Amino acid sequence: MRKISLIGLVMLIVSIPTFAGGLLTNTNQHVLFLRMLARDASTQIDAIYSNPAGLAFMEDGFHLSFNGQNVYQTRTITSTFAPFAGFGGNQTKTYKGEASAPFVPSLFAVYKKGNWAFSGSFAITGGGGKATFNEGLGSFESQVALIPAMLVEAGRGMAEGGLAPTNPYTGTNQYSVNSFMEGKQYIFGLQLGATYKINEYLSVFGGARFNYVSNSYSGYLKNIQANLAGGDMVNLNQSFTNTAIAARQAAAAFTAAGDLASAEKYTAMADKAEAVAGQTADMELDCEQSGWGVTPIIGADFKKGKWNIGVKYEFNTKLNVENKTKGNLPPPSTDGSDKFANYRDGVNTPHDIPSLLTVGVSYEILPTLRASIGYHHFFDTHAKMATVQDPITGDLVDKRNYIGNGTNEYLGGIEWDICKWAQISAGMQRTKYGVKDNYQTDMSFAVSSYSYGFGAGFNLMKNLKLNVAYFWTDYDKYTKNMDDYNGTGIAGTDVFTRTNKVFGVGLDYKF
Repeated sequence: MRKISLIGLVMLIVSIPTFAGGLLTNTNQHVLFLRMLARDASTQIDAIYSNPAGLAFMEDGFHLSFNGQNVYQTRTITSTFAPFAGFGGNQTKTYKGEASAPFVPSLFAVYKKGNWAFSGSFAITGGGGKATFNEGLGSFESQVALIPAMLVEAGRGMAEGGLAPTNPYTGTNQYSVNSFMEGKQYIFGLQLGATYKINEYLSVFGGARFNYVSNSYSGYLKNIQANLAGGDMVNLNQSFTNTAIAARQAAAAFTAAGDLASAEKYTAMADKAEAVAGQTADMELDCEQSGWGVTPIIGADFKKGKWNIGVKYEFNTKLNVENKTKGNLPPPSTDGSDKFANYRDGVNTPHDIPSLLTVGVSYEILPTLRASIGYHHFFDTHAKMATVQDPITGDLVDKRNYIGNGTNEYLGGIEWDICKWAQISAGMQRTKYGVKDNYQTDMSFAVSSYSYGFGAGFNLMKNLKLNVAYFWTDYDKYTKNMDDYNGTGIAGTDVFTRTNKVFGVGLDYKF
């Protein structure tokens, strides 16, 4: 009988982003991004993240900003796999996960004096939420869905081998399983840096961000059942455990009676029953990960008249995360191979944050009307990632092998001062991922999208400003057709998509 494994659970150890940005990067660090998006040529306090060289063109003084964001996202995978019909009668199932982050804070601070500006920020720079799949995923269930057919096949072998007079599992065509998955991922970023104004038009920035990763994942497969011989649903672990006990007792009795041929037959039956019992036992995973890395950052800004141009480059962040794993992961195979080598307790897994290039241009159309455009490129193919199993060779390979090119983002936004004390703004962003089919799994997938944001700023006092914004994302659908669905040898299809909604509020204050 085919072994049912926890590979689906441990493969959950991947990114669960809930924000805008690349595969492992949040770009919406400030509410000003939510309400305009194209902030890569900003010279306001949000430039600490989006255009740090632009801080040289702020007013002298101490600037402080505190922001909070409420994020809600869904992940939907529609899976079609013929054996799914054994659990509910439909070969197409929809698995929906909800990811929420009720309050995501960020803090920005700048001290500007003459040609120098010293800045710092603290934010969640990657991940930022919890994803929960209350009914598991197709990659989990597809392994269990094979049980009825495998039992029938095993019963045929028992009959042909003389272990049973007839196939004891004829008519087995239904199954059920209690499956659950939940993952949380946070990358906390503390950024520090200095900006220097070289002349009237040009400034430069140098700094770094310290990143700390804190992830946790849990999941289980429990109470695996089937309608043995077309009868009532029974717990397979319990049923085959009882069968194994009875067969052992019979083997012992035949041995005592001197009937060694019958004893051998019942011993073989007990061995097979124990194997099935072990493969259908409840399985659980509880994994926590932590690690850290430093991101060097450089930038430049050119400002002349109504034009401003900002450029920023974040270097690739070398980062590993260490596993603290509990649960009952299967032991290595007898041939020495270990599918779970990267997920054992104490093992370090690559978790690099890709380098990032941003370019932004802003133009003052009128004294009260400004427009901006921006471009982001994430060098995803340069970042080491966790290994995955190649569907053709079975070898473990770096997941970045399944990325054709880095992520590209195109942004545009506009802001209008409707009066002395209020501004409104809006913007959009197109995100295009370069991932290939083998990158996409129901545990981790990237779907190209369009994002939109709008909001307003209110000058509550001379030195105090309130920003509010709403941001949402419309995702494409990505269809992956497989001849060998999750290693089952049977064809199947997954269709991936998401939703994303963010509400943000922030206060900017100047001393």
